[in-house]
Amino acid sequence: MFRRPLAAFAACWIAGGASAATFGRAGVLLAGLSLAAALAALALVRGIGPRTAAACALAYALAAVHRVWTDERNVTELAELAEAAEAGEPPAAVEAVLTIDSVPRIDGDRVMFRARLESAAFGGGEPRELRGERVQVRIRLKEEAELETASRWRRGDRAAVSGVLERPGEAVNFGGFDYRAYLYRHRIHWLLEAKSADSLEPLGRGGGAGLTVLRAMDRLRESLAGRMESLFSGRQSGYMNGLVLGVREQLDPELYAGFAELGLTHILAISGLHVGVFLLGVGFLLRLVRLPRETTLELTAAAVPFYVLLTGASPSVVRAGLMAMLGLAAARMNRLKDGMNLLAAAALAMLLYDPYYLSDIAFQLSFAVTAGLIALVPPVRRALPPLKRGRAVADLLVVTVVAQAVSFPLTVFYFNRFHLLSLPANAILVPFISFVILPLGTVALLISFLWPDAGRLLARAAEAANDATFRLVEKLAERLELATIWSSPPLWWILAWYGALLLIASRLPDRSSEREKTSEGGQETETLDLHAAPGRPHAEPRFNPAGRRRMRARIILPAAAAVLLLAYAYQPDRFDRSAIVSFLDVGQGDAVLIRTPTGRHILVDGGGTLRFEKPGDEWRRRLDPYDVGKDVVVPLLMKRGVRRLDLVVASHLDTDHIGGLSAVLKAIPAKALLWNGTLSGKEDGEALLRLADARGLRLIAAHSGLAPYRLDDGTELTVLWPAAEPLTSDGRMPVMRDQNGRSVVLQLALEGFTFLLPGDIGVAEERVIIARRQETGADIDVMKIAHHGSRHSTAAEWLDYWRPREAVISAGRNNVYGHPHPDTLGRIAAVGAQVRRTDLNGETQYRIAGGALSVRTAAGGQLENHS
Repeated sequence: MFRRPLAAFAACWIAGGASAATFGRAGVLLAGLSLAAALAALALVRGIGPRTAAACALAYALAAVHRVWTDERNVTELAELAEAAEAGEPPAAVEAVLTIDSVPRIDGDRVMFRARLESAAFGGGEPRELRGERVQVRIRLKEEAELETASRWRRGDRAAVSGVLERPGEAVNFGGFDYRAYLYRHRIHWLLEAKSADSLEPLGRGGGAGLTVLRAMDRLRESLAGRMESLFSGRQSGYMNGLVLGVREQLDPELYAGFAELGLTHILAISGLHVGVFLLGVGFLLRLVRLPRETTLELTAAAVPFYVLLTGASPSVVRAGLMAMLGLAAARMNRLKDGMNLLAAAALAMLLYDPYYLSDIAFQLSFAVTAGLIALVPPVRRALPPLKRGRAVADLLVVTVVAQAVSFPLTVFYFNRFHLLSLPANAILVPFISFVILPLGTVALLISFLWPDAGRLLARAAEAANDATFRLVEKLAERLELATIWSSPPLWWILAWYGALLLIASRLPDRSSEREKTSEGGQETETLDLHAAPGRPHAEPRFNPAGRRRMRARIILPAAAAVLLLAYAYQPDRFDRSAIVSFLDVGQGDAVLIRTPTGRHILVDGGGTLRFEKPGDEWRRRLDPYDVGKDVVVPLLMKRGVRRLDLVVASHLDTDHIGGLSAVLKAIPAKALLWNGTLSGKEDGEALLRLADARGLRLIAAHSGLAPYRLDDGTELTVLWPAAEPLTSDGRMPVMRDQNGRSVVLQLALEGFTFLLPGDIGVAEERVIIARRQETGADIDVMKIAHHGSRHSTAAEWLDYWRPREAVISAGRNNVYGHPHPDTLGRIAAVGAQVRRTDLNGETQYRIAGGALSVRTAAGGQLENHS
């Protein structure tokens, strides 16, 4: 790297920006001093020149200052509203004048776009002029006819909007998605919510020349996307729009999930491959008119920004576009340098423009994989013997393996999943899609404007190729047993992994000097002595076993380090003997994750999203509707390294408890399902049982008197309710539409501490449970309050009987049911229990370690210890 000063400078710039984004000022200073010391040591041993060392140290300092300077200016102009929101005051009603500065996206009954506020009036007061406060606008459409109105909104439109202004939500579960932090990196501090298309009144065209250009590109992209939809049918059109134009709004979610499972989504992100195809096309057209080489390079470079803007200017395409323009400019001046310098220049340009690019997943993956290919492919390829046949296949495999190795740490950090078939899937499908489907789709789109029949013919060929691709993706992705789950590794692990890869690559043997000698008896390969004396540099090729052994020994240590890193990342809590009970925040529902001291896992309920769709409301359905299981529970479980659930409990079959469990069972293997032994008469409950049976789970009908369920020596689960329910006269399970009273009530004994999980039972069931128990009373440590704190549950006698020290209420923010009820809160206070609420505190997590119980909450909670 230090032979490329620009690459070293860029690496240190990235380190400075990352330190400022991750650590406090003391951490930034400490990391900077450590880097300076390392650079000074390298300079002393002449590993790098003094000027390069000084430049790298300066890069670190400048990048850190640049990030801090950017953060200090990334503040809202509405500071007083922010303070009011933090104090718990309701959202402020606002009359705003704004300019739309992103493409409005319509999905079902919701329209979303970003905008800059010109002025805002609060509570009927006088308008307040603003300098361009950015907001995320969400408009809920009331009627289907409003879709036509919303479809006319464009980037660059000025409008008056009536709605409420509120702060974006923060992460409410440990490791969960932080929407506020995400919008902060886009310099957005507010959500503007409106209830209908009538809330927006157009005021004509706004914005400057930049928005005018972007608006024109939006129209062109929309026209091309419409043409693509006319060429391809069904889910093919959404896929081809994503592949060719980067328009992914209509991409089939199930198809995308299959690509994501196999690590193939990068093929749908416009990047270097697409830019390369575009440049080849432009160069071919310019050569047809016989322009000079210099003119061809200049015009090709000038066309790159057009393509970048046309495809949406994502970080990956901006990176590829910048590298292409720099490379073409260098070629024009006959000073073409290597790819690492071009990549470094592109990174510096993007981070100087916006240091928040560094936190973008697409930016990280794009630059990491490109840098890895540039740095690692040549030494790996040189380590292979020369091939007369199959060289192209070998090169493809090297590129695929290197790309997978480089992207692996970022993949498991962000997505916590790595499919063991990802490598063959990428080796087979990426070339096929890149060199067959992408050119076919691009040519079909372009030629359709001049020769529609030819365009349709090429589209049919592309559809046939797509069908084969989709079938293979679905076949490979459904192998759930080969989809490994990884908890998010720490930063030091990611850096150590990349260090091990570089060390391995640097110690690989160089076999490029091997030659083949043909004799009459056949073909013979001689290996040159890589350790020949200086006076005899390979004059007499000879086999050197000692040299080969030394070479292998040099690789063993970094290879062993890589294996150890993999073992640690796959099971980082291998030696952790603590137990954890996590009451997850799933809104108006329940979900409890239990980790035993031996690392086994139980999930009690999985939350659920209640939907009240009426006939004729089909237009409201979103392409990828929110599912609490898929969008909240599954990511949290995977981020925590839950690779298998030893027991899944459905306390009862109401949607707010089991709606997310289907997504869990589809994503994470499970051994058994415990439920109340009845049917609810609703589709979601019966679908869950069918899915569990199809996945091979053991189905256990819970009832009081069932033998305690023991997962290990320190964990025992006892069913206190319901009573056994006999089968119907024809041998079928009984159907009980009112499921609350049949909730499974569990008593969990965990390392000497006791938790009570009562589902949604009411006062009547509480009395029966108390009457049936032999003990006169029982002290427990933690009680989940039944039915989200409803006034019809958690009676005073129930609380007096159990005398809990801690009470957890799982309820949604601003729920329409008024949970938890003040009467219930009063009864809990009367027994002296400490109340934790997911609607106020987010996830509540209890940890048992060393004979002590500690608790922490995700939203503003402090760690508390209990003996």
